[in-house]
Amino acid sequence: MLGPLASLKVLDFSTLLPGPFASLLLADMGAEVLRIESPTRLDLLRVLPPHDQGVSASHAYLNRNKRSLALDLKQPEALEVIKQLLAVYDIVLEQFRPGVMERLGLGYEALKSINPKLIYVSITGYGQTGPYKDRAGHDINYLALAGLASYTGRADSGPLPLGIQAADIAGGSLHGVIGLLAAVIARQTTGLGQHLDVSMTDCAFSLHAMAGAGYLACGVEPGREEQMLNGGSFYDYYRSRDGRWLSVGSLEPPFMQQLCAALGRPELAAQGLSPQPEQQQALKNELKMEFEKHDFAELCALFAGVDACVEPVLSVAEAVRHPQLQARGVVTEVPRGDGSTQAQMACPLKFSEGLPEPRHIGAAVGAHTDQVLGELGLSAQRIEQLRAAKVVS
Repeated sequence: MLGPLASLKVLDFSTLLPGPFASLLLADMGAEVLRIESPTRLDLLRVLPPHDQGVSASHAYLNRNKRSLALDLKQPEALEVIKQLLAVYDIVLEQFRPGVMERLGLGYEALKSINPKLIYVSITGYGQTGPYKDRAGHDINYLALAGLASYTGRADSGPLPLGIQAADIAGGSLHGVIGLLAAVIARQTTGLGQHLDVSMTDCAFSLHAMAGAGYLACGVEPGREEQMLNGGSFYDYYRSRDGRWLSVGSLEPPFMQQLCAALGRPELAAQGLSPQPEQQQALKNELKMEFEKHDFAELCALFAGVDACVEPVLSVAEAVRHPQLQARGVVTEVPRGDGSTQAQMACPLKFSEGLPEPRHIGAAVGAHTDQVLGELGLSAQRIEQLRAAKVVS
C-alpha cells in the first residue's frame, strides 16, 4: 500500500520538533521524505532521553519512515547534490532562522529558479518578517507572546507550563502540513509552487478561537479562571479522596443533570445552568466536596455508565491501556532494522483505504547516503570522493 501522499517527495532540512513532526505526518501518509542532515552538527533530538537500545525514543518516533542523507551544506559540492535532488524532490521543508538558507545558496528564490514547481515551507518562531524575525525562541515564548499564557493557569499562581508543545505542534507542525497540502492542490491547477511562511507565534495566536474573537469583537479581555472553559465555571478538574483527578465538562443541561444525580445532589443542577459567576463558584465548591468524598476507583466506576462528560485524568501508561484508545489502535510496532520492533504512537489519521505499514524507526545520520546518491546516478567512485572530501558522511 502506497498511501494517499505517495506522489509527494520532500527534502526535510528541519531538526528538533516542529518540522520533524510535520514531515512524520507526511511520511506516515506515504510521502517520500529525505532528511538532509549535517554530518558534524548533531540534532539535539538524537540525544534527548530516554533512550531505547542507545537511540533516543523521540528521534526514533519523529523520524520514522524517513531516509537520511548526511550532507555538509557549507561545501559547494553539497549544493550541487541538492540541485540534482530538486529534479526529483519538489517540496522543501526547513526550520532555520530567516536568512540561513539564503546564505547557504538554498533560499526559495535560488531553488525556484531550478524548479518552478517547488513548494518551499519555512517554519520559524516569528516568521520571515517583522522586528522579531531573527529572535530566538521556544514553545513557551511563542505561547507567551501570542497571549495564550495570559489566561491559562490559576488566578493565584499564574500561567502553567503545558505538558505538550502547543505552539510547536499545533502552531508549526499542523499549520505547516495544512499549508503545504494546500500549495500542492494549487500547484495541480497552476503548475507553479510557492513559498509558505509559517510563524509558530502567528499560528498560536490563531488558536485564541473563542477568547480572541471575544476580545477583538467585544473588547472583553480574557483572564485566568474568568471564562467558562478556563476555570471560571464548574468546567474543571476535581480531586478524589485519594488524590487523583477527574475532568468534568458537563456543560449541556442533560449532562449537568446526570452529573448531579450521580453524585446524589440533583438539586445542584440548576446552579450549573446559571451564567452568574457567584452561582458557578458555589457549584464548584459543592462539587469539590462531593468528589472528595470518594476514592478515584469509586468515581471511575460511578461515572463509567453515566453519559455526563466526566472522565478520569489518566497517566500515559493508563491511557495506553484504556480500551477506547486500544480499540482505535493508537500504538503501533515499528521495525528497528534488526528484526525487532519498537512501540510507537501510530498515525492518528484513519483512511478507509488504510495507510502503509511503518517501515522503520528514525534512521542513523547518513544511513541512506549511498543509496540516495546512487539513485541520482553517482558512481561508487564519485561517492567515495565526496566522502573523502567530507561533503557526505
